[in-house]
Amino acid sequence: MPQTNPSTSGVRTEASILHVDLDAFYASVEQLENPKLRNSPVVVGGIGTRGVVCAASYEARKFGVRSAMPTAQARKLCPQGTFLVPRMGLYGEFSQRVMAILRDTTPLVEQLSVDEAFLDVASVHRLLGDPEEVGAHLRERVLSEIGLSLSVGIATTKFLAKVASDQAKPNGLLVVHAGGELAFLHPLPIRVLWGVGPKNAEKLQRIGVKTVGDVARVGIAPLVAAVGKAVGTHLFDLANNRDPRPIVTDREAKSIGHEETFGEDIRTRPEIERELFRLIDSVGSRIRKAGLSARTVTLKARYSDFQTVTRSHTLDSGTAVSGVIARTVFALLDQVDHERGLRLVGVHCSNFDDGSGAIQGTLAFGDANELQNSIDERRAEVDRVVDDVRRRFGKDAVQPAARIGMNDRQNPTLAD
Repeated sequence: MPQTNPSTSGVRTEASILHVDLDAFYASVEQLENPKLRNSPVVVGGIGTRGVVCAASYEARKFGVRSAMPTAQARKLCPQGTFLVPRMGLYGEFSQRVMAILRDTTPLVEQLSVDEAFLDVASVHRLLGDPEEVGAHLRERVLSEIGLSLSVGIATTKFLAKVASDQAKPNGLLVVHAGGELAFLHPLPIRVLWGVGPKNAEKLQRIGVKTVGDVARVGIAPLVAAVGKAVGTHLFDLANNRDPRPIVTDREAKSIGHEETFGEDIRTRPEIERELFRLIDSVGSRIRKAGLSARTVTLKARYSDFQTVTRSHTLDSGTAVSGVIARTVFALLDQVDHERGLRLVGVHCSNFDDGSGAIQGTLAFGDANELQNSIDERRAEVDRVVDDVRRRFGKDAVQPAARIGMNDRQNPTLAD
């Protein structure tokens, strides 16, 4: 079960919450893996005409490339860049190594994603020094042991530590000491506040609110009138550095999934199944690596007009067997009008347990189900062998047969 650190429930008298964020993580890993890419613009994301940028190296950002930007636009801004498809398994391995270093420093680590986490270091000063020294220690270890740069923000609240790490990027460390929080925060633009996107920013600017200090000075009533009670109250609290949220350790995964956007709509059943096999292979591998089994399988499909549908099925018992996931996904595909043309498909698994039900995907009622369970047990053994081969020789050592003939899609660099 997730646990909270009681020491974070009150007001801190010392800046002892760290937010650590790996710089341009996906792109940095690719540069680390391929020395020829170092100091050159690298863009990771969908490489088709409808792809979206997941990460851009700082060399690429100089040309205006940013995350969530359409890949086609990124190519126009940075035609000399190297464009790569994401390798989520590889990034996960690097993430685990970084998180191990963080947890070696303090057990009070709240991992937010593959590339960022909060830490409470109030109790480790006797061993490692004050929080700033701890932050410097972490940056040095991650760089020397793994080769990646880490930006660190240190403050009295989680929100402010996150803002500080953003301000410290790239490859920096910034401390907002107790007593200096509002002086640091109030001159910043309102977009640093969680919950202020383009629409809310426009609404706030209409009432003359442009900085965080403006949010604090204008008061709750005008904020509520502009953006609603929940958001307005939330923004007023953040603008005054009121963020009592504790560090939550041992976050449990809620979902493991993978989805793909295509350059051209796909319509035929064999073509869609071939793509789904590839996604299922990735999802199943990640579930087994996490030591979990999933009871709920979800198929996501998006049509060319951007209408998105999801279909889910909950199994009688959990599974981590790729064959069981595939059988479930293909049954769900029967409920999707794929002939309309699909621009995106995705596979997501959820409702996890500890993996004790990782083989059986159905209950054994009668000879037919007993035969199916026997087949699934053999498939589980195949999965274990494949996982072992990939651990020893790399994830590309064994590939699904469905990937045959898909070299263009898997090619990590595509020229214009």
